[in-house]
Amino acid sequence: MTRAAVPGLPSRHPIGGLLPALYADDDLAQRFTAGLDTVLAPVLSTLDNLPAYFDPALAPADFLPWLASWVGADLDPGLPPELRRAVVARAVELHRWRGTRRGLVEQLRLCFGVQADIRDGGGVVWSPEPGTALPPAPTGELLVRVWAPHGGPVDADRVLEVVAASCPVHLTCRVEILPGPPAETGG
Repeated sequence: MTRAAVPGLPSRHPIGGLLPALYADDDLAQRFTAGLDTVLAPVLSTLDNLPAYFDPALAPADFLPWLASWVGADLDPGLPPELRRAVVARAVELHRWRGTRRGLVEQLRLCFGVQADIRDGGGVVWSPEPGTALPPAPTGELLVRVWAPHGGPVDADRVLEVVAASCPVHLTCRVEILPGPPAETGG
C-alpha cells in the first residue's frame, strides 16, 4: 500500500472549482489545477483519515512498524498481522508491567501464543512473623517454563531472546519448553 499518487483518486476539493470566474473557462488553468488535484488527492485523503492511522486496529499495514516505534514495541515481521496489531495496541500496558512476572507472562502470551510458568530465584522473601529463620541463598536464576496451549511448536531461541530482554540483569535465564502445562508434567 502506498499513499503516493493513486490513479483515478478524485479530489474532494477540486481546485479548479475554487478559481475566480475569470479562470473558470480557461482550459490551461483547469488542466493545471487538475494536475495539482491529482497530486494533492492522496494527501487530502490521508489527512481526512488521520485518526485511523493512530489506531493499531485500523492503521495501514505498512504504517504499523512506524506506529510501533512510537510506543516502543518491537514487532517481529514473522507474526501474523492481527498479532502485530495486538502487540502495538498493548505496548504501553506491557511497558507498565515490564520486569515483572505478570509482564513477562503477558508478553510471551502475546508474542508467541504460549502460556508460561515463571520461577524467580531472585532471593526476595518476607515473613509475617518476627524472628523467622533466614531463607536459603538465592539461586540467581529465572526459570521460565513455556508450553503451547494447543500443543504446537515453540521456538525456544526466540522465547529465550524475549525472556533475556525482560530478565533483571542480576539473574540468569533458563527456558524450558514443555509439552503441556506444568500440572500435567509434575512441575
